[in-house]
Amino acid sequence: MNLKNVSKLSSNEILAGSFGIEWESLRAKDDGKLSLTPHPAVFGDKLKNPLITTDFSESQIEIITPTFDTIDDAFDTFSLLSDLVNASLPEDEYLWFQSIPCILPYWDQIPIAQYSQEGEDSQKYREDLAKKYGVKKQMISGVHFNFSFSEDFLKKLYAIEDSHMSFKEFKNGVYLKIARNYLRYSWLIIYLTGCSIGSHKTFSNDCIHLMDARDDYGSYYSTKGPSFRNASCGYKNLKEMYPSYDSVDEFVRDINTFIENGDLSEAKELYTQIRLKSKDPKDLLNSLKEDGIEYIEIRTLDINPFYKCGLVRRDMKFLHFFLIYMFIKDESDYPLWQKEAKLNEENTAERAYVDSMRLLKDGKEVTLKQWAAEIINEMYGMCEVLGINDFSTLNFMLNRISNPDLTYGKRLLKLIEKDGYINTHIILSKNNKQTSINNLENFDKSNCRELEKYVNVALGGK
Repeated sequence: MNLKNVSKLSSNEILAGSFGIEWESLRAKDDGKLSLTPHPAVFGDKLKNPLITTDFSESQIEIITPTFDTIDDAFDTFSLLSDLVNASLPEDEYLWFQSIPCILPYWDQIPIAQYSQEGEDSQKYREDLAKKYGVKKQMISGVHFNFSFSEDFLKKLYAIEDSHMSFKEFKNGVYLKIARNYLRYSWLIIYLTGCSIGSHKTFSNDCIHLMDARDDYGSYYSTKGPSFRNASCGYKNLKEMYPSYDSVDEFVRDINTFIENGDLSEAKELYTQIRLKSKDPKDLLNSLKEDGIEYIEIRTLDINPFYKCGLVRRDMKFLHFFLIYMFIKDESDYPLWQKEAKLNEENTAERAYVDSMRLLKDGKEVTLKQWAAEIINEMYGMCEVLGINDFSTLNFMLNRISNPDLTYGKRLLKLIEKDGYINTHIILSKNNKQTSINNLENFDKSNCRELEKYVNVALGGK
């Protein structure tokens, strides 16, 4: 699995893959308070609608795209679905364009997602999580990016590598390496895309205690870090768990041990920056062993309040390049890499804008700017060798590294300092809703036949 072998394939083959997006967002009223109404009836039965459902709470909508062969197709569909959801909400209700919650009621008034008898297992799972982690932490929302290489690419690379292992083992090895490296370097994605720097007083004291400033409207915010969703106060397991990513068998063994010890109720309760996904999600561990790794899920991205679907196309393209780089990048043999990765993840989330903050690279201190620039420069070299001629995306990221004022977190900080945390997000959410309404009014069905079919499915799950 080296750059030389990958470069024997065309850039089109390397970039081919399967892409999907999942997005959770709270529904908020126009005063910034959580909407306590049931999941909108316009979207039909949440168990049967494959595109629009709920996450933990009845007040927390989740959009799930199908998978597509290109990022552009996935993004365009996701963008349309977000328009549809936003425009379908009542006049005084908005999607909350922020990963950290809006103004929350007392914990016992936050509605856990309700299901019919058919979904009673889903409801019980949520009720158990609420008891274990508290209801308010469950209201943290974000964007997930699902990715896999094309089977054609993997099979051609398998032939080039002339491996003695089976194709399934080879494919598992590809995604396990990406997972290991992504955990090591996810701090960079947190810095580049992080945008959750504030909290209303009704949320969690864990986060508020980490913030160094407050506004005049009952909220707190940080001038030091970009992503409190990814900070030590975010939605984390109660105990640090570091499963082996050396093989699927070892990973499954470790997760089963965590379950047997009572640390996890089931495999999907392990909260990490990246997840290994299987063919049968209802029987994850057995399916991983039998069928192998089907794709990976990136869970780092905050909701971006500056764009009407909470995600920027360019960031998604960068993440795609970054995952290819994670596949090619040589690995360190530093034994405490998972513990070090978690420290870097949380330090970046909480203190990336502090010049004195240092990351740990194989036990040695290094500045964020120095290490980040080194990674982007290596990505330039990778793209050049592989014939991936989209250097503008890398240029944007390099500029964010050299000038933190260009990051989403710093841009948001200026608005919060002016208008406060809640007011800022009410303004952004209202603007985004109006953009979505305008987009749907101008939606040209004659030129968007492929997209139109998703509208029909989304509205009632037909």
